[in-house]
Amino acid sequence: MRVFYGGIYLEKKTLQEAGIEHPIKLEYYKIINTEEKIYGIDIVKTEYKTNNMIKEEKELKEISKDELKIEKMLNIFKSCAVTPITAQEVVEDLLKQTF
Repeated sequence: MRVFYGGIYLEKKTLQEAGIEHPIKLEYYKIINTEEKIYGIDIVKTEYKTNNMIKEEKELKEISKDELKIEKMLNIFKSCAVTPITAQEVVEDLLKQTF
């Protein structure tokens, strides 16, 4: 099961500094495996290019049995605008820390 956690639009200034001229939305979901009571994260990035919409998604299943830890990760992901391409690395770094 997948539950919407939150979403953001990247700021125009940030995008322009990176040379991107089109809007980008990031959505974060908590993945719940109800049978095994283990949680994960799903990130969906949507780019709204002229006459075209591009979606990129990264599912990171079975990260932790600690739901609170996953929610803390999701808060970090949302506040830092983590994208699908960097999600695995960010999770690995966070799991090394105690937060």
